[in-house]
Amino acid sequence: MKEIFSHLLLAASILASIAGVAAFVFLFAPNFNIYWLILSPIILALYQTPAVFLYRLWKKRKRRESCTKQ
Repeated sequence: MKEIFSHLLLAASILASIAGVAAFVFLFAPNFNIYWLILSPIILALYQTPAVFLYRLWKKRKRRESCTKQ
């Protein structure tokens, strides 16, 4: 059961990352100009925050599982 949850966290982080990039492209690509080019790294980083959070949870859980197996 723990392995399934671990795989679900990893899959959720990947999906959140793809969704963040897709949302960025969907919202900002039609009206892209020099201001969006300058601000795009910041905006993209904000959209990737949920993916990073889920990945950190997965990594912490994976580390905890590997310590208990030893």
